[in-house]
Amino acid sequence: MQALRALVREFPSVLLGYSGGVDSALLAVVVRQELGKDRMLAAIGRSASYPEAQWQAARDVADRFDIPVVEIETHELDDPNYLANPTNRCFFCKTELWSRLVPLARERGLAVVCDGTNADDLREHRPGKAAGATAGVRSPLADAGMTKAEIRAASRALGLPTWDAPAAPCLSSRVQYGLSITPTRLRQVERGEEYLRSLGVTGDLRVRHAGAVARIEVEPSWIPHLEARREAIDAHLRALGFARVEIDPRGYRSGRLNEGVVPLPVVASG
Repeated sequence: MQALRALVREFPSVLLGYSGGVDSALLAVVVRQELGKDRMLAAIGRSASYPEAQWQAARDVADRFDIPVVEIETHELDDPNYLANPTNRCFFCKTELWSRLVPLARERGLAVVCDGTNADDLREHRPGKAAGATAGVRSPLADAGMTKAEIRAASRALGLPTWDAPAAPCLSSRVQYGLSITPTRLRQVERGEEYLRSLGVTGDLRVRHAGAVARIEVEPSWIPHLEARREAIDAHLRALGFARVEIDPRGYRSGRLNEGVVPLPVVASG
């Protein structure tokens, strides 16, 4: 945290790509504390791929810590490359996001554009990082060497409600590669996960969209809870449009859709 604060203090001013997840929430609070309200802005990109619950969490943190926020509409769902849902889909999403936030920073006179990439992310398949690098986006958490565990510990010490929040990637990350991204599929995923949360499920949770099949992943301790409610779960998810529902007996696994996938180059097609 000392290294992070020292790094942030070097920035004249900051526009932060802000989702309200564990990483960007901590960074937003630290930037606000170090630079003050008038030298920073947290920007939320809104689209069908951004969960409503995540938006509410982002706004709650901003309100609690007096973080100035702007919301912009992003249009990644207008990009055929993104809709095709290749393994480098995130590159096209982040390209769209930064194409809007970088000009916004210039318009507001903010010198540095940042994201919430952490040190652990640098070792994972994250094609969106290339879009950020191309746009000149800084990653203070990664630059300071902060891991996810350290970010959670620091968030807890600062009183952030996100300190123990599960990972919250965009809804498109639940859709099987090669299956086109549509607003309908994103709504199916979001409503499916909302329903499972209403049954009391906490921690990591995914409704993976495999076309006709919904594959549910939860932390292993929650599997018996879901199996005991299997009939109701099947009925609810079928009503959302799935033909079949599966509960993965191995439980939640980060990056499940990347297993066995050969990553594509992170460049746009012509």
